[in-house]
Amino acid sequence: MLNIFTLVNGRLFQEEIESLEELAKFQPIWVDLEAPTLEEKRWIKQHYGLSIPEDAMDEDIEESARFYEEDNGELHIRSDFLIDDDENPRSVRTAFILNQHNTDLKSRGLLFSIHDEDVPVFRLLRLRARRAPGLIEDAKDVLLKLFDADAEYSADTLENIYDELEKVSRQVLAGDVTDARAGEVLSAIARQEDLNGRIRRNVMDTRRAVSFMMRSKMLNASQFEDARQILRDIESLDNHTAFLFDKINFLMDATVGFININQNKIIKIFSVASVALLPPTLIASIYGMNMQFPELELLGPAMYPYVLALMVVSAIGPMWYFRKRGWLM
Repeated sequence: MLNIFTLVNGRLFQEEIESLEELAKFQPIWVDLEAPTLEEKRWIKQHYGLSIPEDAMDEDIEESARFYEEDNGELHIRSDFLIDDDENPRSVRTAFILNQHNTDLKSRGLLFSIHDEDVPVFRLLRLRARRAPGLIEDAKDVLLKLFDADAEYSADTLENIYDELEKVSRQVLAGDVTDARAGEVLSAIARQEDLNGRIRRNVMDTRRAVSFMMRSKMLNASQFEDARQILRDIESLDNHTAFLFDKINFLMDATVGFININQNKIIKIFSVASVALLPPTLIASIYGMNMQFPELELLGPAMYPYVLALMVVSAIGPMWYFRKRGWLM
């Protein structure tokens, strides 16, 4: 999908392009390629003279290949954007190419973005840019506002994680955590820990991208201050993710502690039962020997119920003692 964004009276307007002829009608400041086809890449190369790199969205590349400036002034930035999906939270690699010397657009420049799927941060920026005139003045503003929206999206996701952990905390601290509930709690904690880790990695990547823009001396004074504010926001997010990791570790330890308590209860029951059965086992062993006992001649046929009663009493005695000491609770 190929979308272009033009700036009219301080507002950002979106147009979906379906042919090269339509592309030639507009002078955009932002060209967004979502899972571009070969034909759409050909349109970009033919109209703008820009070749989309084959490795534009590769995952495992070193920093020098993620942030660099071409000899012709083009800035290349590859950054990750978070998708907070309940079933499959993930990060989407996005490649940005910023042309700062587009003669048709004078000093506004032209930003290209390439990604495999729609990103919530992009939708958020499009909505804001339509409603707030003057929010964006050039292509560099588009890129900065995307990173700003990314930090805000990460902050909102962290708030959701905190809310979910509060629900888990109430379940754990309420006590009487069964093994089944403990399994559900551990699963929920693991999901939030994974998402929190993704956010930490995402804001780290955003910090590197914004820092690169600041070092490249491409920003004016106002944009430079905006970039510094984004870095301050990211710093606060780092502190919050660290706090959530501590909370996650506490809930994990508490849940595992309840599991251990439940297991100890089971082991205690078996231990008490085995000790309580020792006296009856001893009595059965004694009277099971092939020997003549005086009681046999004295009691005669009553010997059998006598031995049974003696075994029952010898089992009840330890159980009563254990219960009195509170060892059966």
